[in-house]
Amino acid sequence: MEYVPLPASGRRFSTPSRVYLGDVNPQGLLRLDGVAQTLQDVATDDWDDSGINSEFFWVARRTSFRTVGAHWPRYQDDLQSTTWCAGTGAAWAERRTNIYVKGELIIEASSLWVPINDGGFPQRIPARFYEIYGEAMNGRRVSGRVAAATVTPGATRRDWTIRQSDLDVVGHVNNAAMWQAVEEVFDAPVASAEMVHHGQMEAGDEVQLLHHGKQLWLVVDEEVRVNARIA
Repeated sequence: MEYVPLPASGRRFSTPSRVYLGDVNPQGLLRLDGVAQTLQDVATDDWDDSGINSEFFWVARRTSFRTVGAHWPRYQDDLQSTTWCAGTGAAWAERRTNIYVKGELIIEASSLWVPINDGGFPQRIPARFYEIYGEAMNGRRVSGRVAAATVTPGATRRDWTIRQSDLDVVGHVNNAAMWQAVEEVFDAPVASAEMVHHGQMEAGDEVQLLHHGKQLWLVVDEEVRVNARIA
C-alpha cells in the first residue's frame, strides 16, 4: 500500500476531534473502530464542505492505515485529521488521511471509495469533483482492484451479530461497525491494518466471524463479505 505524502498545493481539509470514553478500550487506547470512525467523519466533513451537489453516497471498498508515531491516541487526546484526494480511477477515488496528536503525525490512512446511488449502483465521478480535488491528486491514477479473499483452512469460527445501531443511512453495516469485529480479535494499538469489503452486509444476514493468525473474515452463507488483516 502506497501512502502518498501531503500535497504541497491543492485542496486539503482539516478538522479537530477528541477521543472520548466511547472510543477507547479498557486500557484507555483508541479502538480500531474509533480510528475508522475518525477517518469516516473527516471524509464526510470534507465532502460536505466541498459544495459538490451530488445524488450519491461514498462507500468504502478498502481502508488501510499504519502507525508512524510513538504515541497511539488515548482517552481525552485532541486529534487533528487532515484529508485529501490522492488519485482517482474510472468510478472510484483514493482518500488519504493523516491523524495528528499534539502536532505529531501518528496514523497515516489510505481508503478507496466508490460512489453509489440510492439503488446501490456505482456512479461516474462528476467533473466538478476534479475541479475541486484535481490539483491535490496531481493526475495520479489508482486501481480499483482488490485481491480475492480466501479463508485460511483451520480458521476458528463464531457467530457475529448485526445490531440495528450498526446500520447506516443506506441500510448497510457501517464501515466503522465492521472494524468493531476486528477489535474483538485484535487489540489496539497495531503497526498496520487493512480491511477490504467484498460485499455488503445488511440486517438479517447471519454473519460468522472467522479468524486465523493475523487475518479475519466476516462471512455470510460461506461468502466472504469482509477480509481484514493486521500487523
